[in-house]
Order: sequence, then structure tokens, then C-alpha cells
Amino acid sequence: MRLLASLLLSLAILAPQAATAGPAATALGECLKDNTSGKDRKDLARWVFISMSAHPDMRSLATVSQDAQLDSDKRMAAVLTRLLSESCPTQTRAAVEQEGQPGLFNSFKVLGEVAMLELMSNPEVTKTISGYVQHVDMAKLEKVLKK
Repeated sequence: MRLLASLLLSLAILAPQAATAGPAATALGECLKDNTSGKDRKDLARWVFISMSAHPDMRSLATVSQDAQLDSDKRMAAVLTRLLSESCPTQTRAAVEQEGQPGLFNSFKVLGEVAMLELMSNPEVTKTISGYVQHVDMAKLEKVLKK
């Protein structure tokens, strides 16, 4: 199950990759999206948030208890297991056989984006995320855009 370990590592990193999704990865990504609920996507987003909070530059912004991290890990594992083994086994097999680890990564990248969009659509998140706009030097930007 070295491939599964690689998948989990890829999920933890959630870094962009240059590789584009092939047809099998695209099919798996669609299956994953179609078979996740809002709760699943929130569990995934929570897991990503907790994982990111472990970064030394982010630790002071969020305190995550070991119990909360363990609970999030267990929820993520349950969602991942259900999706790959119950909801999308045919697509998972095809993605692994045809595209290997990059295929799985690209499939979950799509799911991660959907999970983030779910959180970003919350009005309080939208308000917070646009708070920086009041501090942008619009005169400097207008000069760049007029040239």
C-alpha cells in the first residue's frame, strides 16, 4: 500500500502540481465530488486547516488540541476509505492503473478545491477574506492598469 501512503502524503501537502489530470483521474474526481456531502467537504476542509496550522509560521494563529487533530484524522480517513473503496472503486482502480499516484493526486486536488469553495462561500469568511481590500493602494494599482 505504498501508493496509498503516497496519496495520503499528497493530500497532506496539497501543493499544486504541473501534471494535468488524465481521463481516469478526471472520472475519479467527478465521482469523488458526486459522492461527498457538505459534511464530508467540511471534514476535509477542517483536516486541511488543522494540517496547515502545524506549520511553524501558522501555529500562533490556531491552537488545535491533540483530540481535535485525532478526531479530524479519523474523519478524513473514514471519508477517504468510503470514497475510494465503496463509492468510487471502479474509478479508483482505473486511475491507479492508468495514471498512478499523479492520477489519485489530481482527483483529490479537485475534491480539495470543492471543499475550500464550500467554506469560502460562507458570508463571514467572504467578509474576512476581503478585509485586506481597504488597505490596498488603489492609486498605485490604477497607474499599473492605465499603462
